[in-house]
Amino acid sequence: MKVLVTEDVSPVGIDLLRADPRVEVDIRVGMSKEELYKTVADYEAIITRSGTTVDAELLDHGKKLKLVARAGVGIDNIDVDYASSKGIIVVNAPFGNTNSAAEHTMAIMLARLRNVVDAGNNLKGGAWKRSPFTGHELKHKVLGIIGLGKVGGRVATRAKAFEAEVIACDPYIPQKRGDDLGVPLVSLDEIVTRSDIISVHTPLNDETRGMISEEQFARMKDGVYIINCARGGIIKESAMLEALESGKVYGGAFDVWSSEPPKEDVKRLIAHPRMVVTPHLGANTFEAQINVSVDVCRDILRYLDDKPMESAVNVPKFDAALMGTMKPYLHLVHQIGCFLAQLAPVNPDKITFAYNGKLAENDCQPLTVCGLTALLNRRLTQDVNMVNALMVAQEIGLEIDEQRSTESEFFSNLITMTVEGSGERKIVAGTLFEGNPRIVQMRDFRTDFQPEGVMLVMSYQDRPGMLGKIGTILGEAGVNIASMNLGRREKAGEAMVVFSLDSGVDESVLKQLSKAVNASFVRVVDMM
Repeated sequence: MKVLVTEDVSPVGIDLLRADPRVEVDIRVGMSKEELYKTVADYEAIITRSGTTVDAELLDHGKKLKLVARAGVGIDNIDVDYASSKGIIVVNAPFGNTNSAAEHTMAIMLARLRNVVDAGNNLKGGAWKRSPFTGHELKHKVLGIIGLGKVGGRVATRAKAFEAEVIACDPYIPQKRGDDLGVPLVSLDEIVTRSDIISVHTPLNDETRGMISEEQFARMKDGVYIINCARGGIIKESAMLEALESGKVYGGAFDVWSSEPPKEDVKRLIAHPRMVVTPHLGANTFEAQINVSVDVCRDILRYLDDKPMESAVNVPKFDAALMGTMKPYLHLVHQIGCFLAQLAPVNPDKITFAYNGKLAENDCQPLTVCGLTALLNRRLTQDVNMVNALMVAQEIGLEIDEQRSTESEFFSNLITMTVEGSGERKIVAGTLFEGNPRIVQMRDFRTDFQPEGVMLVMSYQDRPGMLGKIGTILGEAGVNIASMNLGRREKAGEAMVVFSLDSGVDESVLKQLSKAVNASFVRVVDMM
């Protein structure tokens, strides 16, 4: 295999490839786009970092490409969908910089607490002052961690060694992980109101963007410290600046920014005298660069050995003999997983996959992995794929159970996913009607709808006029109902209703709906 390396990648990983007689490695750094397009045509694999854009045009020029390896976590510079359409495998290194990011968090946190930067600059300027730089200890402080994944978990472990009291908020991990780390899992509100120091370790997405804003700052203790080594935009920077200026926040330590390089509005926060700042250095250690290089190069060797790759982003692994049978159900179980991920209880402990009917005569593990991948990708900070889903579940202490039975009461084939945790259980079952996925059971309610677009799921005591109230509130909010499915066990009993909507629903409208019908459950599910 001929491998092209287009950027500075640690030689430790490259040496692993060169030691294998099947691999020929060429390092060509700094090529122009035209040179790269011409050169890549002769190679079967390419190793990049963030500086090479692996778009459709580059992939089209790579006539022989079988594998694209990103020596780092992010794959924003790679058109994964187009690579998949051409049968090109994409791998990354999602864990190589975990320790570096955790250590950098501790570094800038302690630097802020002990006024290291200000005191150092003052001393270098020729002064000898001590009193203005009196700091705070981490010991006995309440450190609230938002996101207890791999980085957040390491920060928790290190902070506990400093004798801090650590609490964490992460609704997407099992309770067992918190127990293993000795960290109580609490609500975001408790993090906000109790913590002396708050550190965020979540991805940036629609759910976390602006997670810490004016409302949260107002409820914090006076003199709180805010740390962000995760992603810019999780903390609303204008609100952070206001909180610093008012004294609500005593100090901050940020490594990441909503615009990188920073724009003028962000520069105001960076310049604040009580901010310790770095230019996105969380992964910038020699060790991390070695780790990501070794990780992707080992996956290239696994590919050559026809072994499962640990960090392949887009490779489903199925027995070819079963593909014809399983393929029609892959989309179904994927949709069930995406749907259930948005309804499931916080801190899940167990997921059960049950297969009933003729489908159960076959090996159903490919379906289990597909459904698990869809569910975890909606709930975890790390990328989960068909290759690493079971490994990720094991690492976070999530129990996976698979059950098969050729008996099925109502349908020739039925797939049921059950998520348990925090004393709750959520059940969703689906089947195929004329090749289309249909959700036919939620909890113990019979349903029949296609999981797609934006849906509103509600549960309430069925009484005359309830649907009218819901329709009126949605109409006044400018939300159109495309279709509706109502499930209930008895007259005037509990009802489960699912509306397909033409648009999303604001949180204020959801609260209004819940109050109007005294709903026991209200949730928007976005399948897009």
